[in-house]
Amino acid sequence: MPRLLIGLTGNIATGKSAVAHMLRELGAVVIDADRIARDVVRPGQPTLDAIVRAFGPEVLLPNGELDRPKMARLVFSDPDKLKQLEAIVHPAVREAMQREIQAQPDDAVVVIEVIKLFESGWARLCDQVWVTHCPPQMQVERLVKYRGLSPEEARARVEAQNPQAEKLSRADVIIDTSGSLEETRRQVVAAWQAANC
Repeated sequence: MPRLLIGLTGNIATGKSAVAHMLRELGAVVIDADRIARDVVRPGQPTLDAIVRAFGPEVLLPNGELDRPKMARLVFSDPDKLKQLEAIVHPAVREAMQREIQAQPDDAVVVIEVIKLFESGWARLCDQVWVTHCPPQMQVERLVKYRGLSPEEARARVEAQNPQAEKLSRADVIIDTSGSLEETRRQVVAAWQAANC
């Protein structure tokens, strides 16, 4: 197991990926649950087969890959469908993440970037939990600007997640990403130095 396991979380468009990138530059091994979630639903993977059985072949693109935008529209408008999808995908992601964590050297600092860190039970395994944060309106603006969502779609995604206040109340480190990238970087470096002293 690595020397230090940091759980990095925060709601959608609060700057998790930017903070993860900064941590990677500082020497951390970053394991991104979203990347793993994409890997486990590639064509030929049992997880994709299970999704097709649950939701029908219309969630596939003509090339056999998962139609991620269509799947997102389907589940973000229906909490029961979202739970159903998570019940299929999360166990496969957890297994793959555990393998990656265990493969790291003993002196590594490993950061797991997981949007549902608390809900999935990962937080209990972490030495520290870092939470990224910015105001909800900024989340909506970022989703519109960087991901091309309509303001309505962006608001629906923000509102579909558990309240950010819950994550903040359980954080060891809070990174406020509402300022400049340089301001965010200063907070990350300070927290990194404190964690590694």
